[in-house]
Amino acid sequence: MNAFPGDVTSYFTANKMSNDDEHDRTITNRYPPKFLNSLNPFGLPPFKLDLKIGCPIILLRNIAPKVGLCNGTRLMVVRCGTRIIEAQILTRDKFGNLVSIPRISLTPSSSEFPFEMTRCQFPIRLAYAMTINKSQGQSVKFVGVDLCTSVFSHGQLYVALSRCTSGDYTGVLSSDASNSTTNIVHPEVLLQ
Repeated sequence: MNAFPGDVTSYFTANKMSNDDEHDRTITNRYPPKFLNSLNPFGLPPFKLDLKIGCPIILLRNIAPKVGLCNGTRLMVVRCGTRIIEAQILTRDKFGNLVSIPRISLTPSSSEFPFEMTRCQFPIRLAYAMTINKSQGQSVKFVGVDLCTSVFSHGQLYVALSRCTSGDYTGVLSSDASNSTTNIVHPEVLLQ
């Protein structure tokens, strides 16, 4: 982030408990706002989102598929407004289009906490790197794959290595001196 010129714009979330009955008021007293702000649930933007013009971001929700605002779309910040972020789409057939991203209320899809919370924030994260699953179906100019830990499942290594438009711009980081990795195969799945 420091490599980008200009000032940082910080956006803070508004967190709240999803329901408002007597039981949830007890939970609200047990989990103060400072604790809710410290949580970083999967699929939700962070409590404090720092952005600069020109930084890459990734969309976390389907907002407007017809205009290209789908989960996993990579974008570049063009303008940081108070209530809206303007960005340029960097992927697929909507490449180059300017779009506006509003702040929306988000609820985690999986319940990893003993309560339900809602976070009001822009549905984006910084995207200097992405997971193999988020890269599926996208083409990128430069690819670096970290194989210090093995890939999760069969086919993921192929997906990661096939995202780059040229093999000359693909790099692999491996902790193994033999420059090899394990091909993950689950035979029990193949037998069914």
